[in-house]
Amino acid sequence: MQAVPFRLHPGDDLKLRLDRLAWEQGWRAACVLTCVGSLSRAGIRFADSSKISEVRGPLEIISLSGTIASFGGSHLHISVADRNGVVIGGHVKEGCIIRTTAEIVLATLDGYAFHREIDPDTGFPELVVSPA
Repeated sequence: MQAVPFRLHPGDDLKLRLDRLAWEQGWRAACVLTCVGSLSRAGIRFADSSKISEVRGPLEIISLSGTIASFGGSHLHISVADRNGVVIGGHVKEGCIIRTTAEIVLATLDGYAFHREIDPDTGFPELVVSPA
């Protein structure tokens, strides 16, 4: 395992940047260790919904977790708090726009490769873990 720290900047799309970094760096298997920062808005899919909801900020990133790979992209979940401290969370979609910063530490997982295949039980592209 190798830690990879970096920062996203104002205006960056969280999901698009992470997916692009994975592709550019050739990360075959990675996971989010930590993330702090803020969003001006968030694109989130809530549980058991196909609709992407737009949550307007400013929002503090409370947590970010998930898996990332150069093939298959990312599967990320986020919790954010509004200016009143109300927390909301769900599945990260495009449209999570960095407000001031996102300080992220990922771990690349040596010896593994992630990809996604449609699972006949769920109907969704689910994680498949293979040796690298």
